[in-house]
Amino acid sequence: MPADWPRFDMSFLGGRRLRRLRQASWSRDMVRETVLTPADLIWPLFLIEGENERTPIRTMPGVERLSVDLAVEAARQAVDAGIPALALFPNTPDHLRSTGAEEAANPDNLMCRALSAIKEAVPGIGLIADTALDEYSANGQDGLVANGDILNDETVALMVRSALVQARAGADIIAPSDMMDGRIGALRRALDAEGFEATILMSYAAKYASCYYGPFREAVGSGKRLVGDKRTYQLDFANSDEAMREVAQDLEEGADMVMVKPGLIYLDIIRRVKDNFNVPVAAYQVSGEYAMISFAAAAGAFDRNAAMMESLWAFKRAGCDTILTYFALDAARTLAK
Repeated sequence: MPADWPRFDMSFLGGRRLRRLRQASWSRDMVRETVLTPADLIWPLFLIEGENERTPIRTMPGVERLSVDLAVEAARQAVDAGIPALALFPNTPDHLRSTGAEEAANPDNLMCRALSAIKEAVPGIGLIADTALDEYSANGQDGLVANGDILNDETVALMVRSALVQARAGADIIAPSDMMDGRIGALRRALDAEGFEATILMSYAAKYASCYYGPFREAVGSGKRLVGDKRTYQLDFANSDEAMREVAQDLEEGADMVMVKPGLIYLDIIRRVKDNFNVPVAAYQVSGEYAMISFAAAAGAFDRNAAMMESLWAFKRAGCDTILTYFALDAARTLAK
């Protein structure tokens, strides 16, 4: 340092210099408060009919819908990368969708065939089945509809039937994403009665009515079908106390894990859930959040890999135990380097 550079009396610090522990990579690693590993990640996959079929999703750069045989290959990639579980979402063909969403309870539907095929080929990976009706309904709603109203109890009854065929096909985790009242208790009782006491319930307990689901709805083919909106059952994004009541009710009914969705713009909700309940908390880095990072990186706003990793650490710092993210495979491979 040049002798004529000015120096100030820093005795007021009392010897406390917080930068000391940030001077070297080894010391930064030693005091790092939050750890992120591939085991913290869940990889969502979109399913389509066919063989050796993959179709790109326009609004989700780098994400594709996969036929069952390619989903099996993706499961092998996930295991190799250290990812513990997949979350499956079917794009049901048009001719199988109906106002009564009957295909949801078909033991030979696309979801069940994928569950069975992956479980047989890659038995060591956890499989999470989305349990909701929007992927089977003609109107894009998560519930059965009569005269414009979402029918809560009738929807729960069909979801129970859907969950049972999923469990029989090999689902390790049933993940109801509908936000109907009482569905966790009904699912737990039905699963236990059928001998699936070990099947985990991951409740979408705090799922908000969000515009950030747009690319997902395109991916599963429900977006253009959606009649009305979902504000009568998904949470108002202005509320956080209401989310705590939803989480408390789902835990009381038997949920093993709870989820916050969306994730990145609801980090405050994640933190509140963890602090209030101290249970396993998942978050979904939803399609719109993935798209924002991907499109911004493609435009040169920032480095995609750096933004991806910083966003995932934000989830962990907020209190997440596991993260559903379309970045899962890329992030796991980055962490292994």
